[in-house]
Amino acid sequence: MTATTMDSKKSLPSDLKITTTEMHTGGEPLRIIESGYPKPEGVTILDKRAWLRAHADDYRKLLMFEPRGHYDMYGALLVTPDLPEADIGVIFMHNEGYSTMCGHGVIALGRYLVDRGLVAAGNPEARVIIQCPCGPVTAHVTHSNGVTSDVRFTNVPSYVFALEALKAKVKLHHPDSPDLAFIYGTIVTDGGDHTINSTDGTTTNICVFAEKEVDRSPCGSGVAARVALQYHRGVLPLGQKRQFRSGVTGSEFTARALKTVEVKGAGMEGKDVIAILPEVSGRAFYTGSNTFTVETEDPLVGGFLPR
Repeated sequence: MTATTMDSKKSLPSDLKITTTEMHTGGEPLRIIESGYPKPEGVTILDKRAWLRAHADDYRKLLMFEPRGHYDMYGALLVTPDLPEADIGVIFMHNEGYSTMCGHGVIALGRYLVDRGLVAAGNPEARVIIQCPCGPVTAHVTHSNGVTSDVRFTNVPSYVFALEALKAKVKLHHPDSPDLAFIYGTIVTDGGDHTINSTDGTTTNICVFAEKEVDRSPCGSGVAARVALQYHRGVLPLGQKRQFRSGVTGSEFTARALKTVEVKGAGMEGKDVIAILPEVSGRAFYTGSNTFTVETEDPLVGGFLPR
């Protein structure tokens, strides 16, 4: 086993103090950064994401890498949204960089924002609009008598771009920004994209994303993609709920295709496509809180990742 060590002594101040709240959704961690992190510059959320990548990436490595994190750690930085309808903006991070969407993160943040009073608690439900780099995502947080239970969110339009094609043979594009057009992960399933092949309709999968990071949950974004694929193949009708189980922890998300929408210029060769709006629901739980510091004399101050 080898380890990649990051030298961050020049960019991380000796008086650094970063506070976080720790959560998990279906076993997948979410480190919510509350203070001590650089405020990203830029007008749009994609601008801020690019600024963090260029100017503050050592902070990501500090929190995601060992000894403060681990190979499969996941983080969320709350930022000011640039969409007027959004309650909050968020930039997600992991071992490779910064993702554009995170379903398990939205579920955890929905609960967090209501519990912390950053969004008014409804009874029995609060509506939270979170601006992710991929676009606005609406979460509905079940909240009654001070107790949060399920969180469900409606994702951005999801659609099948190409079937049975290799990454090297397909040129991807996105109608909103080229920064959103990339293959992000691989999902290994039990074959349930072709048919509902179990007695209760539950299907199991494992999602591997970023730099070989293994999702402990069923993967919210991956479940949305599977719902789009199953609708495309005629397996899952609009409105029908289905259970998606993690092959790692056994935790489950419930999902369905709410309705279809047309997305202009999103298909191959810029053709219009019919997408679905997927709804995914699950539960998130608190695991603690942290205050992280650095010592500049520490030879591993920048963190490391074993490979």
